[in-house]
Amino acid sequence: MIAAGGTGGHLFPAQALATALGARGWRIVLATDERAQALSESFPAEKRIALTSATFRPGSPLGMARAAGAILRGVLQARAALGEIDPAIVVGFGGYPSLPALIGAITQGRRTIIHEQNAVSGRANRLLAPHVTAVACAFPILLKARPAVQARAVVVGNPVRAEIAALAGIAYVPPTDEIRLLVTGGSQGARLLSELVPAAIAALPESLRLRLKVQQQTRPECLGGARRVYADAGVRAEVAPFFRDMAGRLAAAHLVIGRAGASTVSEIAVAGRPSILIPLKISLDDDQGANARVLSQAGAADVAREDDLTAPALTAALAALLGAPRRLARMAAAARRVATPDAAERLADLVEATAR
Repeated sequence: MIAAGGTGGHLFPAQALATALGARGWRIVLATDERAQALSESFPAEKRIALTSATFRPGSPLGMARAAGAILRGVLQARAALGEIDPAIVVGFGGYPSLPALIGAITQGRRTIIHEQNAVSGRANRLLAPHVTAVACAFPILLKARPAVQARAVVVGNPVRAEIAALAGIAYVPPTDEIRLLVTGGSQGARLLSELVPAAIAALPESLRLRLKVQQQTRPECLGGARRVYADAGVRAEVAPFFRDMAGRLAAAHLVIGRAGASTVSEIAVAGRPSILIPLKISLDDDQGANARVLSQAGAADVAREDDLTAPALTAALAALLGAPRRLARMAAAARRVATPDAAERLADLVEATAR
């Protein structure tokens, strides 16, 4: 049983593991919450179980009480499902939707694993970690986790989709004439990137602007404004709310601008692409800031904090990078050195070893 939900950041690594285990002959059951039903349509599971769960804001007694009641109901649902299915192991990917299945499994004495995608241990995983059979993590650092948990955590990397993992074998070729820039925004706090990035690019010297080909994800309400800014600046740009062929776009990109969620950072590393990362300011425990530092300390990314980010500052950063193809190539090589393209297989190995 794989327990994951809430966001794609939790669900996509879980899907990569399910695919790897399915290829080894495992039968997969997905335990998730109602919010993840749309995201999990392509999840390779023979059965899906919806468990009641909830998140809460610390300091709100009423909210905490309601969330506790919802999680308790989910635990009872999970215990009943576990008794019926009798899985060899339960693997959780963090977030409050994973709590009912993991708590149910722990209280029944079943073998369990949690995987932490971020460089900072999430609150649900912090609660579960002392009680599970094994702990896996994406990065060599696991901040906020107890020392005993850090000591036994197994670094497996962050599982990425198969089409992203395949990019590990594609060499980075620095720009010569055309410069391809990929801008991803994510679902949270994307207005900043939707409005600031086009303004920064429009202020670049004409010699750079005319060489640019921009692909940018942006909020639907910002599409028209971004397209106008690019058109007025003479920049070729494709602007859309969502890109399906992310693997192909990553492979073609000379530079990526984006947030620093665990999946984004891991996919950029596997693809071996230089980046400018803008951690989400409101991310819990600054987990995006910690993720970004993994790439920046390796020399693979520049990091821009929201409080310091202005259009002129981003223009200067872009001009410095886009005019230095050798530096872009060094950053790309550094990104690839910290990547773990076989993370799904490594985690599958740990699952099989723990389930014995």
